[in-house]
Amino acid sequence: MTVKKRPSDLTSLERFNLYYREKEPPLTAGQKAKRFIWNPKTKQFCGRTASSWSKISLFYFIFYAALAILVAICMWTFLQLLDARQPKWQLEGSIIGTNPGLGFRPTPPEVASSVIWYKGNDPGSYQFWVRELSNFLKVYKRDGKKAGAGQNIHNCDFKLPAPAGKVCDVDISAWGPCVEDNSFAYHKSTPCVFLKLNKIFGWKPVFYNSSDTLPQMMPDDLKEHIRNMTAYDKNYLNMVWVSCQGENPADRENIGPIQYLPYRGFPGYYFPYTNQEGYLSPLVAVHLQRPKTGMLINIECRAWAHNIVYDRHEGMGSVHIEIMIE
Repeated sequence: MTVKKRPSDLTSLERFNLYYREKEPPLTAGQKAKRFIWNPKTKQFCGRTASSWSKISLFYFIFYAALAILVAICMWTFLQLLDARQPKWQLEGSIIGTNPGLGFRPTPPEVASSVIWYKGNDPGSYQFWVRELSNFLKVYKRDGKKAGAGQNIHNCDFKLPAPAGKVCDVDISAWGPCVEDNSFAYHKSTPCVFLKLNKIFGWKPVFYNSSDTLPQMMPDDLKEHIRNMTAYDKNYLNMVWVSCQGENPADRENIGPIQYLPYRGFPGYYFPYTNQEGYLSPLVAVHLQRPKTGMLINIECRAWAHNIVYDRHEGMGSVHIEIMIE
């Protein structure tokens, strides 16, 4: 309950307002809005006088200027600690770690999917996969490489690694059936899939370069291939080996023979990756020569090196691919 003050209890200002304030007629909504924007009696704009607006403007100007200076100092300090050519945290000290992932191309449009499905006798069906591979391989084409990067490219070999300041070329023009002019063999129902290792700055593979130290889990055909390479030229053993096979017994029956191009792995002269100008990740083209049609084939491709950890459930050191050709 509000108690009404007696006139004797009012202050001087309250008495003045009570007896001498000019009585104003009630205002409409439009008049109130107009009065709020500009009040000619009190000289107020949007509820504030010019003095009040200048003070609050000065406050916010100083506040945001100080904030901008603080952010600029923090950013400058942060940039001084970074190297444009290499990350501050590497290998064991980084979030990525030392275990490179294995990826494949072409990738399905659905992110969570790993199924390559098409009809072998329908050009409109397999053209999507051909375009995906063509777009992926654009940077590997000689005419698509940057001018500055192109001067930095060297044709490497196991006996002729890249000189200082150069990077090894990845020549995809002579990979047999796995070339764009041949539609990557998709029209023949013998598709090609490209494998690549994810780049990790400074990572060097520890090769299985002796037939005496091969792991028991390694497929027999890869073991035989390594033994043959040992007899041919030991320089070719500096390789991150690759094997692809059906995940289940039925898949192994349906997958058919496999060809690896240009080598059965990633040559060692591409490593380590140190953010070199013009560097391109090495590729392995996996050509499925006679996969069974009308069947979903589950394929596991795995990279082999002493320092590549393998875990199928976690997808470490391997990649899962599904192929369905109708």
